[in-house]
Amino acid sequence: MARLDKSKLDASPISAVDLFCGAGGLTHGLLQAGIRVEAGIDLDPFAEHAYVTNNASARFLRWDISRKYSPSIAKLFSGNKIRLLAGCAPCQPFSKLTNGIKRHRSWDLLDNFARFIESIKPELVTMENVPELAQRGREVLDTFLKTLERCRYNVDWRVVNCTEYGAPQSRRRLVLLASRLGPITIPQGRYNSPEQWRTVRQAIGALPSINAGDQHPDDRLHVAALLSPLNAKRIRATPHDGGTQRDWPPKLRLACHQRASGARYKAIYGRMWWDKPAPTMTTLCNGIGNGRFGHPDQDRAITLREAALLQTFPSSYEFWEPTREVNRKAVTRMIGNAVPPELARSLGVALLEHVRSINSPQP
Repeated sequence: MARLDKSKLDASPISAVDLFCGAGGLTHGLLQAGIRVEAGIDLDPFAEHAYVTNNASARFLRWDISRKYSPSIAKLFSGNKIRLLAGCAPCQPFSKLTNGIKRHRSWDLLDNFARFIESIKPELVTMENVPELAQRGREVLDTFLKTLERCRYNVDWRVVNCTEYGAPQSRRRLVLLASRLGPITIPQGRYNSPEQWRTVRQAIGALPSINAGDQHPDDRLHVAALLSPLNAKRIRATPHDGGTQRDWPPKLRLACHQRASGARYKAIYGRMWWDKPAPTMTTLCNGIGNGRFGHPDQDRAITLREAALLQTFPSSYEFWEPTREVNRKAVTRMIGNAVPPELARSLGVALLEHVRSINSPQP
């Protein structure tokens, strides 16, 4: 990604505030598109350094939005610009991994997003979440959509595959755009066939090799988790470029995976393919036992830097203060929870084109 152009951002017709900003994936993509982001709001104290270090003049506000009223959000926007309220409410409440909980305590975060929209009525809204929001979270989504309809927004939403927007991972997300200025449409991706999709090789193939448990001396995030002796045997027994636990000798296989109920976890302990997109980066993507997160041909899980690149963060993105020991769990969580900046950039470009089309004189 290109360096941020402050003069271009100052001239932007859009002023944005990013709710649930995390490490800044959504903010960074909007900035790359040319949208000025005034502030990001999140409760995670670990996210502040990453957010402010990489995202121009955007402020980080460690706020609990459930305890905030609309005026505190409204005053963050630049007064002479079109306002964009953006956000990716934490996706865990709607994920398949919440094991049947009927109403997760965090579902209210999307309701709070709707509360701010109804009170502030920003001209533009964008929201991103997991596809399950349209399924097991459908009641919450419908309430959100009804709020937008009541506030006279034009709305477009659908589930997209991030590979079509330049992300080298098979990540499906629910994306929504809304506008009080006129009809708006979610942009089509530029990479519409598997032959065009970016691959693991293109994203991380140039990084130097390291061993499990090691850290590269020039990049503290190019660090791989240490493997137990048994897991070291397992990864060595996994064929390069897409191998899985089905290739292991029986003595290495987990008992739970040999039962019929474990058959659906076939990707766990698997290696990525060099010439395909990676699987979805999660908050546990630096461990081989958490999915197909094995390096294609090195005997280890992917590193934090590799995960960030697969999420389309630039290689220069700084997630942790240089003077502090890296909290790998916190960094992996920030990377896995992030909106891929390339997806966010595409949405930002579409929002700018929408605003310019509305403001352009008609022939």
